[in-house]
Amino acid sequence: MTTCRKCEVIFDVASREKILAELEKETAQPAFWNDQNKARENIAKSNAQRAVLKPFAALTTALQDAALLLELVAGENDESHRNQAIEEASASLDKAGKLFKQLEIQSLLGGPLDASNAYLTLHAGAGGTESYDWADMLFRMYRMYIADHGFEMEVMDYASGDEVGIRSVSFAVNGPYAYGYMKAERGVHRLVRISPFDANKRRHTTFASLDVVAEIADDVEIEILDSDLRIDTYRASGKGGQHINKTDSAIRITHMPTGIVVACQAERSQHSNRAKAYKMLKAKLYELRMDEKRKDLEKFYGPKGEIAWGSQIRSYVLQPYTMVKDLRTGVETSNVNKVLDGGLDEFIEGYLKQRVTAVSIG
Repeated sequence: MTTCRKCEVIFDVASREKILAELEKETAQPAFWNDQNKARENIAKSNAQRAVLKPFAALTTALQDAALLLELVAGENDESHRNQAIEEASASLDKAGKLFKQLEIQSLLGGPLDASNAYLTLHAGAGGTESYDWADMLFRMYRMYIADHGFEMEVMDYASGDEVGIRSVSFAVNGPYAYGYMKAERGVHRLVRISPFDANKRRHTTFASLDVVAEIADDVEIEILDSDLRIDTYRASGKGGQHINKTDSAIRITHMPTGIVVACQAERSQHSNRAKAYKMLKAKLYELRMDEKRKDLEKFYGPKGEIAWGSQIRSYVLQPYTMVKDLRTGVETSNVNKVLDGGLDEFIEGYLKQRVTAVSIG
């Protein structure tokens, strides 16, 4: 039987299958849903195991199909049949190559929260209309990446720009290893282009920032005092059916000691919005605590946390030439349109490989 021995070593498939079997045994218990927090944790862990085992099984099948077709080629005398078998074998090998690439990238996701869902918050920088449009372009880029990779997205809060684009947007990305992939995008993104809003056709440099935190389990203890919170209600300002439900029960929570602000207007129920906003606040406070512990954490923002020069992680240049370059890893491409259409794989892979190398050296 043809299989991928390298993948078996990387992922220890037998151990993962055993873990999944034990998790599935728990789900079959009559009292499984009595503790909903524990049940959700079980489902998340099961999905994380399937996220590796499913592509591994598909890779093994693709390699087996290719091997069988190549055997047919060797024994086929009819030239047209032989060419057809070669073509099908080539397609199977191409599929196997893509699946192996997916598994190779997943092998870099070994952090304690990498398998978790993620919360992303995108903010336009200074610059008014130009920066609002840039934030909207980035939001589109991430929506396309999320859809192409099988994740699910829920917009939690949305603030439109004055005339075009967005001031800020917060959204949840759900699916196995969502945080592991999306953490590579945390930081300031810089755009250089001839502004379509400038009558004199001058070149503008614009910034937007993306914050990424992992959703954490309900049983993780983060102390949040009611006296430290300011809770405001307001009318939703989203685009209705395009991005978010229109509602009169949006919630904004401000954590006074840290200044962290979270908001949710995704649900019609004020209670549901409050619960989702609180969960995001808990995730952001946890990330803040982890940042404080990681003294050597790469800093994405300037001394005052401004979204400006000297603090960007990636530059997107549309004029006078075309290039997207990651300033952390050196990964670059001239195909800007592909990147803005969600083609972020090489940048995310470059970041993950750099992080693994840094950890192994350290």
